[in-house]
Amino acid sequence: QVQLVESGGRSVHVGESLRLSCAASSSVFNIWAMGWFRQAPGKEREFVARIGSNGARIVYSVSARGRFTISRDNGHNTAVYPQMNNLKPEDTAVYYCVAGRYDNNGEMKYEYWGKGTQVTVSS
Repeated sequence: QVQLVESGGRSVHVGESLRLSCAASSSVFNIWAMGWFRQAPGKEREFVARIGSNGARIVYSVSARGRFTISRDNGHNTAVYPQMNNLKPEDTAVYYCVAGRYDNNGEMKYEYWGKGTQVTVSS
């Protein structure tokens, strides 16, 4: 069964750094774009960052740009890591790993989602 499993979420203080991980159960994701979304309490799920299959075509949300860095390792099974620096209380959310492909219209479609990992930032 193909799945994405996140890890690394925990409680941190404002200004600290955190690195999440996402492990794919299959090397099939080596050719997929992978990324992260997050959902804060009472808010809609929002895009955080995405990285292309070869490590290029990196996209960040406005809130992540300059503080988060996404990378991936297409080893035996694909893993993707967001390095999150200078964390703020508004970064508190459940973070979801995703895998997607471009459709025929050139739009990214996310077809696989992990179950999420909780990040809590407190002052």
